[in-house]
Amino acid sequence: MTVADLPYSDEALAFRRRLLDLIAGSPEAVAEEADETELCSRGEAPSSRSIAMTRRLAPVPDRRAEAGQPAAKDAAAVPDEFVPRVPGSLSALGVRDMDVEAIILKFLLNSGPHVGAEIARHIRLPLSLITGLLRQLKEDQLLVYKSSAAAGDFLYELTEVGVARARRYWEHCTYYGATPVSLRDYVASIHAQSVRRQNPKVREIQRVLADISVSREMTVRLAQAVNSGLGLFLYGAPGNGKTLIACRLARAFGETVWVPRALNVGGAIMRLYDPSNHVHQPLPQDAALSAGIDERWIRIRRPTMVVGGELTLDSFEVRTDTTTGVSEAPIQLKSNCGALVIDDFGRQRVPPTDILNRWIVPLAQRFDILSLRNGRKFEFPIDQLVVFATNLEPRSLVDEAFLRRIPYKIDVQNPSEDEFRRLTRKIAEEWGVVCRDEAVDYLIERYYRSCGREMRYCQPGDLLHQVCTYCKVLGLPLEITPEAIDAAAKNYFALL
Repeated sequence: MTVADLPYSDEALAFRRRLLDLIAGSPEAVAEEADETELCSRGEAPSSRSIAMTRRLAPVPDRRAEAGQPAAKDAAAVPDEFVPRVPGSLSALGVRDMDVEAIILKFLLNSGPHVGAEIARHIRLPLSLITGLLRQLKEDQLLVYKSSAAAGDFLYELTEVGVARARRYWEHCTYYGATPVSLRDYVASIHAQSVRRQNPKVREIQRVLADISVSREMTVRLAQAVNSGLGLFLYGAPGNGKTLIACRLARAFGETVWVPRALNVGGAIMRLYDPSNHVHQPLPQDAALSAGIDERWIRIRRPTMVVGGELTLDSFEVRTDTTTGVSEAPIQLKSNCGALVIDDFGRQRVPPTDILNRWIVPLAQRFDILSLRNGRKFEFPIDQLVVFATNLEPRSLVDEAFLRRIPYKIDVQNPSEDEFRRLTRKIAEEWGVVCRDEAVDYLIERYYRSCGREMRYCQPGDLLHQVCTYCKVLGLPLEITPEAIDAAAKNYFALL
């Protein structure tokens, strides 16, 4: 199959041709990587290496069940998960031996002599997988056995030649953590955990939005958007829960996914796991479930990346620290297999049209192309629910061409008076606040109906919080009274 055979738009085909023209490296390497990535990202027949990776992404067996014993209660959700398995050999990692060598030498340069088991633990590979490499490094006079250790292991120390080589590696890149995962294996994992494989139903959306007041009609529309795994545009007045709804939707795709701690892209190291945005979800304490898992990967809650007014176009590109040589994955990589929420759309420091132009091809063709510092280009799938949320007039922000690429547009409307009453009573009950009908009548008549103020879903909670504070500072029972409402409203509605 050639580029011309692919059923994509002229814009996408031109984009791909530029990719092949610009990738750095030998013609053979360009052809191999472009073809392999193309097949993986399109879901077409992958190479034998990608097939091997997909096979390693196999369900974790429950050894108790195989032995005829009851399964662990907390492992009920684990057998259907895809998990990365330890490769059978160092060559099956998909990265060069030289890249693993560099990490080992830099680790010993910074941490001093260590036994083989500690080296393996630090770089997240089994000792059996790197024993041959450690032996080769000794034969190359980069390492020496300082002493023997338990179970046939040795205490390894750098030689003068090893120190010199480690420093050269360090000048190029200071990373010496977990061995990175290859781009091809990462692409295979995206397809194995794709949001488009989940097909959540209305009941799943109801579950993740259980504590949010959402109408049945909106729930059905949200379920359609989530089920498609495509784009979603949430708009409407502020205070009605657009951001909260958007952040919850990724939970409908399933609880967890596996992501690489770091990626190796053409020899460059890119951090993907981000503790500030990814929530680690360890496997249940079960040795059978943990056996054979490739520890270069980490199990996290389905990611939801939320960006607001701080968003710039650089957030969508690979950023490389010129001092360390380590790259940071952009937000669309970190949110793959989950959701990317662009909140307060239209209030960013860059014009909305610039953001839209950056996303036209990824949204339409479901892939993106990024550049490394050395000019090398690489492609990866866009597999996430992309949500744009705004309280501005959508037609003033986007044109028809972009709206076509966002198939679901949902107006998050104000609550009705009945919904407002029910929500007020529900929150009061949860907080242990006495709520009488006549007090809610007073609130609605005095501060909404008489002055024509619109209701918002956030207001019952905001006002009740101030009512509680008023009662506490005066030593009064927690009860919604006209006096407490007046005190809360005077603060809350002062500039609204």
